[in-house]
Amino acid sequence: MLKRKFHAYPFVGIVLAMLWVLPFYLIIVNSFKEKTEIFSNTLGLPQTFTTENYPEAYRELDFTQSFFNTLLITIASVLLISVISAMAAYAIQRSESKVSKIVYYIFVAAMLVTFQSVMIPLVSIYGKLGMLNRGGLIFMHLGFNVSMGVFMFVGALKGIPKSLDEAATIDGASRWQIFFRIIYPMLKPTAVTVALLNAISIWNDYLLPSLVINKPGMQTIPIKMFYFFGAYTKQWHLALAGLLIAIVPVIIFYFFMQKHIIKGVADGAVK
Repeated sequence: MLKRKFHAYPFVGIVLAMLWVLPFYLIIVNSFKEKTEIFSNTLGLPQTFTTENYPEAYRELDFTQSFFNTLLITIASVLLISVISAMAAYAIQRSESKVSKIVYYIFVAAMLVTFQSVMIPLVSIYGKLGMLNRGGLIFMHLGFNVSMGVFMFVGALKGIPKSLDEAATIDGASRWQIFFRIIYPMLKPTAVTVALLNAISIWNDYLLPSLVINKPGMQTIPIKMFYFFGAYTKQWHLALAGLLIAIVPVIIFYFFMQKHIIKGVADGAVK
């Protein structure tokens, strides 16, 4: 008899999938438990199923206001990052001068700069300018995330021939018309990928908003989530319910845009 060969790849894949799903399972299951049951039966299904955690978490989060703040900051930041980085990448990629190459390498090098290394002088400067608010936070996100967008858009633009620009110029189109009516629509997969990556990052960001936004009524969801973890008690039942409420919009956005992600990453790769 021929011996069957054991292939470890499916087994390893199953184990990795279970490890990836486990945190989501713990969040969902424990969000329907009472506070005491979370510590006595963390992995098991709820013995006393309750939905009271969700309305209480909604009230504690002041979810309507904090959701609006987070949504406003995320949408404005993502739109600016997507459009400005695409415009910068178009100018860099279509120009063959040494200056454009130097500018491109500066953008690439900026991707290595961490927020923690510049956060103190950054907040100090914005404070002197009176921009420690939602508008200032949006510009901070733009500065930190536009480099990755330029990098991905430049790679995608290499697959779009310059002959399209030349043909449109002959037809009398201006540079702005060429970009917004011809080039940018062709960059849709990359634009969606850049938008998704930045939307997840900005939506879940806690550190930067906590340094910039201090006024009541302007806090984002991650900042409000922090209030569930006090100095002496941690309201895990409310925190998990609030966490699930907070991640649902991102998951919905991901499922609607997932068909563009793989193509966008491939188009944005270095060619």
